[in-house]
Parts: sequence; C-alpha cells; structure tokens
Amino acid sequence: MENLLFKSILVLGVLFTLAACNKDEDPTPTEPTQKEKVAQFLKAVNERDVATLEGLVNADYIQHNPFIPTGRDPFVELLTTVLEQNGTQVQNIRMLEDGKFVAMHNLWINAAPFGADTVVTFDILRFDDSGKIAEHWDAIQPWESQTANGNTMVDGATTITNLDETEANKSLATSIIQDVLMGQNPNNITNYIAEDYIQHNPQIDNGLQGIQDAVAYLTSINNMFQYNTIYKVIGEGNFVLTVSEGTWNGTSNAFYDLFRMENGKAVEHWDVIQPVPTTGLANDNGMFGGF
Repeated sequence: MENLLFKSILVLGVLFTLAACNKDEDPTPTEPTQKEKVAQFLKAVNERDVATLEGLVNADYIQHNPFIPTGRDPFVELLTTVLEQNGTQVQNIRMLEDGKFVAMHNLWINAAPFGADTVVTFDILRFDDSGKIAEHWDAIQPWESQTANGNTMVDGATTITNLDETEANKSLATSIIQDVLMGQNPNNITNYIAEDYIQHNPQIDNGLQGIQDAVAYLTSINNMFQYNTIYKVIGEGNFVLTVSEGTWNGTSNAFYDLFRMENGKAVEHWDVIQPVPTTGLANDNGMFGGF
C-alpha cells in the first residue's frame, strides 16, 4: 500500500513538473487576422515603414486608384516621397471583413496629394491565398465641414453586431440600390429606410424625409443621380458597403455607400462619391476592375 502511494505521488510530481515546463514555454505564434494585418498596414503607412509594407503586400499588388501606378513599389515610392513631404496621415474609422476582402472607412489629413487638405475615403483590400495584400480599390471625396444634417462625414456608430444577419443585410443593401437608386421599385423606399435614418452625406438632411426631399429636388433640376451597376457588396454583421457605378452631374461616378442596418431596415448611411477620371491615368486597371 505504501509502495502504491509513493508511486502515485511520484507520478503526480512528474505531471506537475511537465505542466510547469509547458507553461513556461513560448506559445506558438499565431498568424495575425486580416483585420490585424490591415491595422499594421495603416500604421506602416503613417510611419513610412517600408519593411512592414513589403512584408504585408505582394510585389505585384494590383492598384485600382487611377492616379497611382500598379505594383507595390510605386505605392512605397509615393509613400516615402510625396506623402512624406506633405505629412499625410490616415485614421481608420470603420473596418469590415468579408471573405478575402477588408473594407475601410478612412479619414486622411494633410492630404493635398489626394485633392484636398482633408479627404474621406473608402478603401478595399483583397488578400490572396498566402495571406498577403494583393489588390486595392478606393474612392476619395474632399471633406465638407458644413453639412445639411449636422453630422460629419465620418461620425456615428462603429460597433459591429449581429454577425448572423450579415447575408440578410447584404441582400437589404442590394435591394436599396436596385429598387431606389436604380429606380426599379422606388416606392419600396419606405420598406428599406427607417424614419429616423441618420444621414452623413453632407448635402442631404436626416431621416427618410430627407432622402425623399433630396430626390424630389434633384429630379426637379434634372440632375438625379442614376446608379447603373453594382460591382461589390461587402458586409459584416450590421454594416454593409456597396460599390456601384452611375452617372451624376453629367459624368460617370464611383458610388461607395455604407449602410448600418437594424431590425431589417437601414438606420444610418455614409458615402463617398468620386467622378471616374478619364485622363492622367497611371494604370489601366479601372476603378471597378477585378470585382
């Protein structure tokens, strides 16, 4: 009996020793998530950290910003020359992940190289199968400090919730674009938009009535924006970003619309509208190519 007790104590001692050794060992490093890599990417942009960027981005990075040459090296060159000279900095406001795509809602300051001192952008990055950033799309709009609704172009809710509703919310956003903005069933707007809808487009007032008033005014002056094609829908929980092309002010435009959904309706909206340039292009990939 004493022998058995001694052996039991010995075995327990060995097990505790092994457990203590395992606890002291460094855990196996885990691969950063795509969102974590994008956060590293933005930090590297602000710090002009070329080594980190080169580690995150493919050398044959495909660029869809029409004014930046395609490839990783031209982007790094821009970062370390023009953006460095201007002290350009980026602040991420919102970030959504959907499959291999990560979409960002960003605010840039000292952003004269992008057309104004302060600009708002939507940026989309695609990751390849090796976990590197392989492709980039964006749209840029100058900051407007005076707004019809009293909101800024970037403030408002940021928390992602209701992940189980992602696909339903993506379908809802698609219906908003197709029925209301493409004009397929415009009377359905009351089914999609909450009465107390919070608006961040600087030219449109809050609420469902604000949208209806804007549509009526633009129609009266024969300048209603017309959406023609939806290229991409990226969603995570209660947030959905749509990327569309259409016409407004007599030009072709990129329309990036971010909706926040709640109880089966859109309750908040941000957007960026950029005319699609036709001259001075640095690449031939197109603002919507690759989608």
